Amino acid sequence: MLKTIAILFCITLIPGLELRASIPMGILGGKWIASPMAWPAVVLTCVISNILIGWAVFWLLGPVVKFFRRIGFIDRLLAKYLDSAQRRLKPNVEKYGFWGLAVFIGIPLPLTGAYSGAAGAYALGMETKRFMIANVVGVLIAAVCVTVICLLIRAGIDCAFFNLLIKS
Repeated sequence: MLKTIAILFCITLIPGLELRASIPMGILGGKWIASPMAWPAVVLTCVISNILIGWAVFWLLGPVVKFFRRIGFIDRLLAKYLDSAQRRLKPNVEKYGFWGLAVFIGIPLPLTGAYSGAAGAYALGMETKRFMIANVVGVLIAAVCVTVICLLIRAGIDCAFFNLLIKS
């Protein structure tokens, strides 16, 4: 069971995948999962991992950005990434505030999630407490969406949309 928890934790750490990949791996199985776990344990492991990584990224961005701003080409790459995250996130945060960030983190699509949300919140200068709460809400939204889909697939609910998800 500890091996499974470690694998799910490591999958959750992958930017762009996060719990969107680790929950399906834990619930539906995969070649790296040695012993299956009950779905609530899978979801709890992945949610806690994803929340912690979002907080860690937000907290580390300040010192890391400050350090790398000293190196010319890295400064340009970093500025490009932060500008991109800010452009994607700013309209939602300006229009919807805290909930805009939470929904951005919670939408289970590529290039959304705790990493992008942390980078965008940092680029927008959001205060730490607001980001931490938005991150928790967003991760919970994503976890509910992904878990429901996985449990329906595991239960054998036949739907063209699920077949598309599985085969692509």
